[in-house]
Amino acid sequence: MEISSPGRLGTTLPEIDVPKSELPDEGIIRQSLNFPEVSESQLVRYFANLSQLNFSIDTNFYPLGSCTMKYNPKLHDEIASLPGFANIHPLQQEESVQGALKIMYELQILLSEITGMNATSLAPLAGAEGELAGMLMIRQYHLSNGDVNRTKVLIPDSAHGTNPASAKMAGFEVITLKSDNEGNTDLSDLENNLNEELAAVMLTIPSTLGIFDPNIVEICEKVHDSGGMVYGDGANLNALLGKVKLGEIGVDVIHSNLHKTFSTPHGGGGPGAGPVMVNKKLERFLPSPIIIKTKDSNTQSFYKINTPPNSIGKMGAFHGNFGVLLRAYVYISLLGKDGIAKISEDAVLNANYILNALKDVLDLPYDRTCMHEVVFSARNFKKKYGITALDIAKRLIDYGIHPPTMYFPLIVDEALMIEPTETETKDTLDYFIDVIKTIEEEASNNPDIIHSAPHNAGNTRLDEAKAARDPDLSFKLD
Repeated sequence: MEISSPGRLGTTLPEIDVPKSELPDEGIIRQSLNFPEVSESQLVRYFANLSQLNFSIDTNFYPLGSCTMKYNPKLHDEIASLPGFANIHPLQQEESVQGALKIMYELQILLSEITGMNATSLAPLAGAEGELAGMLMIRQYHLSNGDVNRTKVLIPDSAHGTNPASAKMAGFEVITLKSDNEGNTDLSDLENNLNEELAAVMLTIPSTLGIFDPNIVEICEKVHDSGGMVYGDGANLNALLGKVKLGEIGVDVIHSNLHKTFSTPHGGGGPGAGPVMVNKKLERFLPSPIIIKTKDSNTQSFYKINTPPNSIGKMGAFHGNFGVLLRAYVYISLLGKDGIAKISEDAVLNANYILNALKDVLDLPYDRTCMHEVVFSARNFKKKYGITALDIAKRLIDYGIHPPTMYFPLIVDEALMIEPTETETKDTLDYFIDVIKTIEEEASNNPDIIHSAPHNAGNTRLDEAKAARDPDLSFKLD
């Protein structure tokens, strides 16, 4: 309102060309909206300047661990905006959307091939929904076999928080598995919980510690021998593409966040897609819809929307988030087999480059080769300088770097989870490394500048605890 001036107009509306009608009761009509009065150029500049206060992957390095905040080709947005894709509706007749259905059908095949699974449903709209779908299928599988007592799910203590939530929502009892000194699943703890009540074990692959458990095949075999199933949290597949097919090492069901690995612009909490891929045992339980290929009356290929025979049902109102599915299809198709494998190579290389460059600066809880992300601890900073992981994260903002994931996984004290992704250059990684070393120097010589950071952001340091416990969710127009 500070730039508002009476009489200024940002646009001129045409004369009303519809008949006048009676207004509602005066009691529900506002007398004034009190909108600002500004010119078009003022309005454009206001929002343009406001947009520059935001972090974005197009403007800044975004090493947010486990989220894969990477550059996504603009070509994919252009393709998704084509009228034939952007202007269709899920309630159209199948005959009129054969192109879209063909893409979904072929994406199902591609994702099944990439993960080594038998079939895919594109229905889940996000990762947690994909998890829930996977656990509901496991529950239905056991019930169909008369195993009503299989009610327990084992989940490592390093797991993403959505894993136990999804298992609980599916009606299971959650039991936590300990990690060993190397960050792997403790095999003895696993064996102590293998019994006739076991429904499944949920494994994040690679784990949220950023490492690949070398015992994964043995774990799968032990769980299967006990009558349980293995759920693989493949939210982030960047370290596995073209290298490991989870279905071939014993995983029964897996979901993947396409918006992380397979190209979708980030921001605003979405959009997302969390397809589930399953082996032969679970195929008939897949959530609907799935796309099948048949023949029409002229023996031409025809794509139909189908529901598996024992489906757990729908996960949403329609057929999944088509815009995200389309971008993933384009991404995979353009890269091809060799390009997909190169993603894994570069993602792992970049993460290990940072690991080796900073392991003498930050504490490294598990000093071993990581996968697509590396988990450091700032406990040495806290002990020596009184600087916490939060302090480091806030100071990074002053250097034009988005904070990494903080205080996760929970089993790592003062955790900083860093995922450089496969799309960042060595120059960017070197800049990040230099900034961390600079912050260490500041911690030694001028810790107050870190404690009070950020200094040049749109907002200074906020009280996160108060924001979490006492959020102000209302907006009042002055």
